[in-house]
Amino acid sequence: MHDPDFWWQPPGFAAALLAPVAAIYGAISGGRMRKAGMKIGVPVICIGNFTVGGAGKTPAALAIGRWLIEAGRSVFFLSRGYGGDFEGPVRVDPARHGAAEVGDEPLLLARTAPTIVARDRVAGARMARAAGATAVVMDDGFQNPSLHKEFALVVVDGQRGIGNGRVFPAGPLRAPLAAQIERADALLVVGKISDAARPVLETASAHRIPLFHGELVPDDVVVAGLRGRRVLAFAGIASPEKFFATVAAAGIAAPVTRGFPDHHRYSAAEIEDLRARAAAVGLVLLTTEKDLARMTADEELAMKIDGIRALPVWLNIEKEAELHRLIAAKL
Repeated sequence: MHDPDFWWQPPGFAAALLAPVAAIYGAISGGRMRKAGMKIGVPVICIGNFTVGGAGKTPAALAIGRWLIEAGRSVFFLSRGYGGDFEGPVRVDPARHGAAEVGDEPLLLARTAPTIVARDRVAGARMARAAGATAVVMDDGFQNPSLHKEFALVVVDGQRGIGNGRVFPAGPLRAPLAAQIERADALLVVGKISDAARPVLETASAHRIPLFHGELVPDDVVVAGLRGRRVLAFAGIASPEKFFATVAAAGIAAPVTRGFPDHHRYSAAEIEDLRARAAAVGLVLLTTEKDLARMTADEELAMKIDGIRALPVWLNIEKEAELHRLIAAKL
């Protein structure tokens, strides 16, 4: 489903109407966050966010995971496997598992390091430790209190911030901001900072939480291969507009765009429709790595996606060495 528009607008009637439910939800979620998590004998670095939906957690998890690998750590990624059916714990095998089973993010994470999918985060972390992990990077799960986190890096979308600042379902916050801020070790703002993001950054600064900034940079080789071509860009992620902006910033002409809900499972009819629209005006189909991973792992779609290209993105973090020092000090 798409996020309600009113989440990203100044609080109005809809947010006020849902305020009583949000108060109950916030009291429960905020209370849970104050519980002490279990230590499993291996340091856990959590990459989370304050709000429902995406903010750039997976690129951040990959960036931190690669750094730890270069530093000599045996890294395992840990994911809930949102969008997949497996409860786990299970070690992801891209040759056998599809997005319908383990979710799309774990398929991307598994290209870099061993990845465990588990609804029970403690059980998943224990499986990683038993398999030889000396560091666990958890993609999402910041609000989950079951597992102790040595370091929590909270990712904030520079354009959307925390929306109207209200707790679900009146707004996008997963728990009251005060309860979340006190558990954050650092904030990473991804993308250009808009006025919508400034309130949460000011709050973090008031709590003396280190702030970092990152930009999603498209792969140079793929961009060069599309030079002079026009594309139909489509995406089923939390903010398709962010992908379209990345495409435009890379100098790729995208006269037609199409957004789908986050973690969207494409049907054969939808792919055929996209292909027909692109062919009618001579466009190349371009999507995200996550979307292509979902389609590639679907047997029904695998034969229909020939020619669809993915645009990989990398997260460049300003003052990255300083962030690494903060994490290393906690490890």
